[in-house]
Amino acid sequence: MGFVSVLNFAQQLIQKRLQPGEIAVDATVGTGADTLFLARLAGARGRVYGFDIQQSALDRARARLEQEAQGSGPGRRPAAGGRIAYAELLLRSHAEMAQALPAESHGRVGAVMFNLGYLPGAEDLSVMTTPASTLPALEAALSLLRPKGILTAVLYPGHDGGGAEAQAVEAWAGGLPVSAARVIVYRQPQRPEAPYLIAVEKI
Repeated sequence: MGFVSVLNFAQQLIQKRLQPGEIAVDATVGTGADTLFLARLAGARGRVYGFDIQQSALDRARARLEQEAQGSGPGRRPAAGGRIAYAELLLRSHAEMAQALPAESHGRVGAVMFNLGYLPGAEDLSVMTTPASTLPALEAALSLLRPKGILTAVLYPGHDGGGAEAQAVEAWAGGLPVSAARVIVYRQPQRPEAPYLIAVEKI
């Protein structure tokens, strides 16, 4: 049996920590897969905030969420009570998440997911995450998390600009004091251009 993909491993880490009724953030909505995953875990009493700078990404995510709410989502795994969290989808940079979330949610977020790079299937692949916005977003995410909350970041070093972003994120995570967070890296060292995962658990 092979190892699980980086995307599945990120979900496994989140699933062990995010509790029903909690707040979660999808920092890079993309196709909406992580948004829906978080909404299922948080359940009807929870809340999910999703960020993307492309309206097409938010539209795809909204369609996923509406399909799930109607009970027709593919591979549907109902949350507790059969309902998913309300998701607020914001046409804003992930770097603005601390300003976008209400003050009472700061320090109470259970999980934040980042899936960096560009929107799969997009016509303009030049629109992608960069260290200039991603590093402030990671700092904001860490400040929003509750103790034992988790941040996951899937990195794509194989595309133009992705390698530099991956290095910047890894340097940021590696520089966190052990008194503030625990960090793990999940990757295949024989395939340096393959996607990999960095996960940060707040102390």
